[in-house]
Amino acid sequence: MVTATGAALDAAGVERARSVAAQVPDPEVPVLSIDDLGILRDVTARDGAVHVTITPTYSGCPAVQTIRDDVVQRLHEAGFPDVVVRTTLTPAWTTDWMSEDGRRKLREYGIAPPQRVPGGPVPLTLSLRCPRCGSPRTRELSRFGSTACKSLWVCGDCREPFDHFKDH
Repeated sequence: MVTATGAALDAAGVERARSVAAQVPDPEVPVLSIDDLGILRDVTARDGAVHVTITPTYSGCPAVQTIRDDVVQRLHEAGFPDVVVRTTLTPAWTTDWMSEDGRRKLREYGIAPPQRVPGGPVPLTLSLRCPRCGSPRTRELSRFGSTACKSLWVCGDCREPFDHFKDH
């Protein structure tokens, strides 16, 4: 790839572009980056542009356009003039793609992270640990929380409501 100044973009430049894109915050859960969530799938250079591929957490995610715009803006600000962002739905996003650091950030933010079950079926969640007090005495109030990818729960001990990032 050749930049606007005519300099070729080498592997280090592509890695820098990936690093910039990886820091874009999720607009619905701003404590997480799109890399923490695992929706940043690929960053390459071809045809004179940086190509970024993202996979939304679900096909109807209303944040996709905002994420796309933020990726383009951040890369432009970092000196990458030509940016193409592609959304792919295959393979479908899974919570297995979420980083351990992202799961930790969710807990610290007060959202119960999804359970990690690599290679196995998604378990039926009867109870979660409260991200505030750690109690297992919790119950689901609503299958849908502040966004479609979260459900609303309440703790029986501290009585605080909290979101749970759904297992996909």
